Amino acid sequence: MIRNALIAAAVAVIPLCAVAQGAQVAFGSMQQDTDAPVEVTADSLSVDQGNGRAIYAGNVIIAQGDMRLAAPRVVVIYTEGGGRIDRLEATGGVTLVSGEEAAEAARADYDIERGTVTMSGNVLLTQGGNALTAESMIVNLDDGTAQMSGRVRTVLTQGGN
Repeated sequence: MIRNALIAAAVAVIPLCAVAQGAQVAFGSMQQDTDAPVEVTADSLSVDQGNGRAIYAGNVIIAQGDMRLAAPRVVVIYTEGGGRIDRLEATGGVTLVSGEEAAEAARADYDIERGTVTMSGNVLLTQGGNALTAESMIVNLDDGTAQMSGRVRTVLTQGGN
């Protein structure tokens, strides 16, 4: 279950396929091998079954195929009863990378019930030579769109000589 949550968060956030004219951004679908093994490395792991949390800390890297999520700390929060993952919270400077595409922010929260990923704190999206920046971004995993807010800036590379 943790694997599916991380995959969905990473797949939804990374690819930027359309030019932003304002704060609404369209995202394309990226091909990802969801059957590939997921590897999590960190300096430490602590599990508290009493409050339903698992905390990976120190140089956390979550990898699947060519996709990487890196953060100093990732908290996995389970639903009451501990049967399912409720949400993931990555903090301390988060980077999601796949090929030439990347998303960076101070924090990323994945709400599984709502199907949203919220990145906040100096958000930077890059794809090839194009970049978008904002203070926050909410990605809707159901329809593949994102809403950016807080002084949105777009830099487009026009190709050519």
